[in-house]
Parts: sequence; structure tokens; C-alpha cells
Amino acid sequence: MRLQDKVAVVTGAASGMGKAIAELYASEGAKVIVADLNIEGAQEVVSGITEKGGVAKAVQVNVAKQEDIDNMIDTAVSEYGTLDILVNNAGIMDGFEPVADILDERWDLIFDINTKGVMRAMRKAIPIFLEKGKGNIINTASTGGLNGAHAGATYGASKHAVIGLTKNTGYMYAQKGIRCNAIAPGAVATNISASMKNINQFGMERTKPVQGVIPRVGNPEEIAQVALFLASDESSFVNGTVVTADGGWTAAF
Repeated sequence: MRLQDKVAVVTGAASGMGKAIAELYASEGAKVIVADLNIEGAQEVVSGITEKGGVAKAVQVNVAKQEDIDNMIDTAVSEYGTLDILVNNAGIMDGFEPVADILDERWDLIFDINTKGVMRAMRKAIPIFLEKGKGNIINTASTGGLNGAHAGATYGASKHAVIGLTKNTGYMYAQKGIRCNAIAPGAVATNISASMKNINQFGMERTKPVQGVIPRVGNPEEIAQVALFLASDESSFVNGTVVTADGGWTAAF
């Protein structure tokens, strides 16, 4: 029970990596806010957790809206008394567009969800962490935040920004008892492809050689194990860094 009596918020937790993280955290003793735009899916995750004796609550959240983020964090505090762990996992993909084909509205939407939503949740949580003298932030980045050929320009830029935000935050608050790390998953079996619109054929073709050397596709539970390590005291000296979990994919580059 490595997270006994901890309170965690996990975004994008109705499916995929977020679901796996929420379930694993609950099994390790955490009280979990299962946050997602898909409230029915979030409620199903909560039902599964409670059936196994865990503690969780579903909250509908559009991470592109400040009021939803505020409500999400406030709910954790009102329901469970505090916040210990924030996992910013919600995100969407682009359509592999290179920069010449980016539409402003699509750029804005992806950054609102993938980057600004992460910043806003961190901004809301940090005063709580500062008051209690400790806290833990885990951001889902991507190997696309480290490399240039794993998605389109917008998604890659949004995840590069998350990594920069993670490193800056880890450094800035290192003496305040707050840790901030990111996970950079490689190819993982999730439903994020459902957010892809109007696939850009040129961009897709350019990424094919890189996609072709993926050793294997991971599963969400493997990423959840990394998130558990980062949330636990076992990683107490790990801060402001990115843990790449890609089966060895980017070791080739």
C-alpha cells in the first residue's frame, strides 16, 4: 500500500493510461478523483474501484476550462480533505500535420488541452502543496515531446512544452517539498487515436520510417507502474525529469 491515505487527482481517467493509473493508485491505498470529460466512463472506473474496496469519485472535467479544473481540485479537497498527487494525463492528438498545414483553431484546441490544461491544474494545486509543505505532480508527456517525428507539429510542440513546464516546476519548487516529473510513453494501446481528425497524408508518410522501428506496443498498465513509482516515496530523489517508457524505441535515435 505505497499510497496509503494519499489523495490523488487523475485526468483523462475514464480510459487508457489514466484509467490504469487511477485503478493502480486506488489499489495502493489512494483516494482518487477520476476526472474525465466522459463522465459515464469515469463513473464506470469508479464502480470498478469501489467494488474492489477502493475509494474514488468521478468528476466531469473539460481540462480546457479553468472552472472545470478548479472544481476538480476543489472536489478533492472537499471530499478527502487535501491533495497529495496530481496526474495530468488528459490529452489529444493532432492529425500528423506539418507546420505548413496547421490550422489556428486546431493548434489552439490541442494546446488548450495538452499544455494549458496542465499548467492550470498545476497552478491550482501548488498553493495547496506549498501550504502543507509537500506535493507531487506527474505529467503525461510523450516521446513526441522529445523527438520530431512521432506526430504532427502541433502535438509535438504541445508535449515539448509540457516537458519544459515539468522541468521548470521541478526546479523552482524543489526546496518546497514539491516534486514534478513527466512520463514520456512511446506507442501504447489507448484510444487517443479517436481524437485524430483529417489525417495529413504527407505528415503520416514522413513518420512511417520512425513508426516502423517501434519494438512493441506497450499497455496502459505498464505506464501506470511508472506513475506509481513517481507518486511513491521510492522516487523521493527524482524531480524535474522525464522518465521515458517506450520499450527501447527512442534508444535507436
